[in-house]
Amino acid sequence: MTTYEAAGVDIEAGERAVELMKDKVARSRRPEVVDDASGFAGLFDASALLRYQRPLLATSTDGVGTKVMIAQRYGKHDTIGIDLVGMVLDDLVVCGAEPLFMTDYIACGKVVPERIAEIVGGVAEGCRLAGAALVGGETAEHPGAMGADEYDLAGAGTGVVEASAMLGPSRVAEGDVVLGLASSGIHSNGYSLVRHVVREAGLSLDASLPELARPLGEELLEPTRIYSLDCLELARTLEVHAYAHITGGGLEANLSRSLPSHLDALLDRSSWTPPAIFGVLAGHGGIEQEAMDRTFNLGVGMAAVVPADVADAAIKLLVGRGLETWVLGEIVAGTGQARYR
Repeated sequence: MTTYEAAGVDIEAGERAVELMKDKVARSRRPEVVDDASGFAGLFDASALLRYQRPLLATSTDGVGTKVMIAQRYGKHDTIGIDLVGMVLDDLVVCGAEPLFMTDYIACGKVVPERIAEIVGGVAEGCRLAGAALVGGETAEHPGAMGADEYDLAGAGTGVVEASAMLGPSRVAEGDVVLGLASSGIHSNGYSLVRHVVREAGLSLDASLPELARPLGEELLEPTRIYSLDCLELARTLEVHAYAHITGGGLEANLSRSLPSHLDALLDRSSWTPPAIFGVLAGHGGIEQEAMDRTFNLGVGMAAVVPADVADAAIKLLVGRGLETWVLGEIVAGTGQARYR
């Protein structure tokens, strides 16, 4: 008899995965979350938005790219979900939006309940770190389309910002200071180049390299730092004009998106030292500085543009929250570009 199971889809395994992840998901719950007994939709009490005069909903969607392939090869699945949250929810914060909730989607060749629970547990932990709720998701088994140990994940998030408080290029002024907020490492961009270097250089993910304090695989899987709560607190406490989430394209390309057409961000490359992993990749891969700049965050995961007279207080606030922050550059007359001096 032909069945769904015979075609490679294990419904019971999917149900087991849901049971295993329930407690982890519950840790990301916000008071506005409303239970839906059917489980078909995630519900969020929108009356929470009544405190806003003109609430603007912000939304973002993303994945973690080929970093999932490193997780699969190394057999570590509990942090890749944090990466997903960082990629989705920290994009919302750029305009000043508070992340409210998120949903995820996992496609895999075979549902292994424990592995799916680890992945979703990471998403839930990331949501907790961002102050958002994980209100739902989907796991899809794709036998024949993906190998048994392969998976990919994506997600979407929603946030809210008061219209009058929205941040962005229109607020940036000549004389402003650009602050660099440290990354935790590579984050989740550039992993096609990372994998190319690892493959061509014959590096093992278990390798202990003299430049690194832990095995290469662990360094490559360091989860994306989540800036949401730090950036929101900074904007509540002090005047902030703009943020830039440093993802694909690097610092110059992403910061340029947060500048008006008549101003430049003049950056000082000597103001910080990139984490050692970037030197490892450049050295083993023979990657020129220009390509490194275009591909990786190089140690700057978020940039903040603030008035010069609050820069010191902003640095003190963020450092006090455990986030290394420094003066990265300044805003000068120009043509809407971020560039190095």
